[in-house]
Amino acid sequence: MKNRIKSALLATTVAVGLLGAPIYADGLTSDYLSGSVAAMRGDFPAAAKFFGQALKRDPNNTYIKQNAMLAALSLGDMSTAERYAYDLSETENTNSGLANLVVYMDQIKSEKFDDAAANLDANKGNYIPLIAGLMRGWTELGRGKMSAVFETLDGMTEPPTVELFAQYHKALVLAAVGDFETADKILQGDERGNLRLTRGSLIAHAQIMAELDRKDEALRLLDAAILGGQDSELSTLRDAIANGTSQYDYITNAQQGIAEVMFTVASLLSSPDDQQTSLLYARFASDLRPEDIETTLLISELLRDQGQYELAIENYTKVAPSSGHFLDAEIGRADALVQADKADAAIEVLRGLTRTHGDNPRVHMSLGDVLRGVQKYSGARDAYDKAISMIDEPARNHWFLFYATGICNERLDNWPRAEMNFRRALELAPNQPLVLNYLGYSLVEKRQNLTEAQTMIETALAAQPNNGAIADSLGWVLYRLGKFDEAVAPMEKAVQLEANDPVVNDHLGDVYWMVGRKREAEFQWRRAISFHPDEADLARIRRKLEFGLDVILAEEAKMEAQIGAQ
Repeated sequence: MKNRIKSALLATTVAVGLLGAPIYADGLTSDYLSGSVAAMRGDFPAAAKFFGQALKRDPNNTYIKQNAMLAALSLGDMSTAERYAYDLSETENTNSGLANLVVYMDQIKSEKFDDAAANLDANKGNYIPLIAGLMRGWTELGRGKMSAVFETLDGMTEPPTVELFAQYHKALVLAAVGDFETADKILQGDERGNLRLTRGSLIAHAQIMAELDRKDEALRLLDAAILGGQDSELSTLRDAIANGTSQYDYITNAQQGIAEVMFTVASLLSSPDDQQTSLLYARFASDLRPEDIETTLLISELLRDQGQYELAIENYTKVAPSSGHFLDAEIGRADALVQADKADAAIEVLRGLTRTHGDNPRVHMSLGDVLRGVQKYSGARDAYDKAISMIDEPARNHWFLFYATGICNERLDNWPRAEMNFRRALELAPNQPLVLNYLGYSLVEKRQNLTEAQTMIETALAAQPNNGAIADSLGWVLYRLGKFDEAVAPMEKAVQLEANDPVVNDHLGDVYWMVGRKREAEFQWRRAISFHPDEADLARIRRKLEFGLDVILAEEAKMEAQIGAQ
């Protein structure tokens, strides 16, 4: 369903790209270029600063003003963006779709619905039909013209995805004016299914059912969605419905309705190629409905995904501890801190959550992930073990928890327990390539069950044929089995895919040596040295270059025999 919906939104509704401009004065050029570079990197504070400085030098330059508006909007500085937008909308021979949309949003926020309707009429070519229709419907509600609302929304019939969203918003309009019975009938759907298109639609429908004294149905609906108590907001709503204190408040006016439109568009356009456009719509949604925590979280995620970690961290802190989404916000903030190379701060955040939300296994899993990322394997294992102890019946999606625990135990030289963890992960998710590769490669390094290891790695590579690490594992198990000629092809493929990995280049050198390609082997070992292997590997590679692999293998075999005899 989401892909079908997204396909209806791929046409960009407003131009949001950086605009070029003829710039002449030296100071102006410097500010404009600095702003352009900052904008291309997604550094919104710097872009807003430099474009603002450029406008002081050339106040009437519409190109700079549009870029300054875009930077301010991306940053969430709505008052500045609105000032630029009104200037642009009043400038002759300037037709900025984005500026008109900013003005429209301000008109909605200010409850100037007649002006907003006129704005839509004048600029309807800037929007794709789905968004234009939904905005028109809610604008007409703001004007108090219910017949126009229904005429607009009922007229949105093609393609089917557009009709689904139009009817969903019609149900929200009806609920906003107190017609819960008709809203419920629409949300129940028809032979094509119900209209629970988003998480919000589920919340709205549960509240509507409660208003219609159908508490048991509302509770069943929520029970099916609260995955093991992991959604605290839905759990809170369920409690309110159960004790009779629920009141419909999901969408109650035109501003909130248009905010819902903007949030939905932002959510559906959050892929890497659409993140900038998605951020703009999320900013509009937040401006109209600032109390909506889901919008706050979406903006934070978009900022984080665009590398604006400090802005994301700050935005996550807007979620109050009393919110049902506080846990999501704090885990998101911890992720952003890790990406900002502030792992210690992330660990502090997560340790705080273990004190306030310690009954949620997700907290301990997140803490384990961060500790494992900074190679604090003992602490990570303890966190993972705590999470495992809280899960009565592990499901398929818990495979990664056991896999990560196995990695920690393997790094802590507790191989029996690590192998148990890996095999448990495979019980939950058979043929999972990451687990198969890690377990298979570990068996190869320990020279245990090499035939089983080869089967595991071959299965993993079949699932991810362009994974260089898995191709290296296959080449290495064939090497360990003495199948040197067979090892060449997968090892060469591994080097193609992981060209700068010292271990992969070292392995290819060993394979080349064993098939008589000794000059090529020495070349690969030198390449491996250039990629800064760890000290133990570096010393071994240098000895191979000096004495040859045969001598090194003989020395190692002799040493192993001596150890075995002790």
